Amino acid sequence: MNVDKILAIAGKPGLFELKLQTRSGFLAESLLDGKKITVGMRSNVSLLSEISMYTYSEEKPLVEIMRAIAVKENEGPTSVSHKDDNVQLMAYFKEVLPDYDEDRVYASDIKKLINWYNILQAKGLVSKEEPKIDNAEAIKDTVVEEVAQAEVKPKKAAKKTTKKEE
Repeated sequence: MNVDKILAIAGKPGLFELKLQTRSGFLAESLLDGKKITVGMRSNVSLLSEISMYTYSEEKPLVEIMRAIAVKENEGPTSVSHKDDNVQLMAYFKEVLPDYDEDRVYASDIKKLINWYNILQAKGLVSKEEPKIDNAEAIKDTVVEEVAQAEVKPKKAAKKTTKKEE
């Protein structure tokens, strides 16, 4: 699931895909209706990849929670709607993420998550597959090896100037 360019914009329904950055903001396309909008730099914008939810042990990234929903629903739409009552939504979310912090995760957060998941699922952006990091791990290992093998060269001492040279 790649949500690196998916945005949530405060005051705007649904999700948006970042298309182009401009001097005064950026251009985004709605995933709901495909309309393009310009968003100024003063707007409150969040990347989906940067959002997380509270659990009793840690903060869980939204991407991992959506992956858990995709596994539960076999990459299909959720069995509950974001318009269902709070009791149903919280029971459903408890099945997906059993250790979520019930004091800090509100029903409105769960509604938003389910709505966002269904939008992404309709666009085919949902996957239950773990991201392939084999290549990234290999690159990381290579870089670490190169750094370890590189010689550390001391910096040259700065030339001191005397009053006669000035």
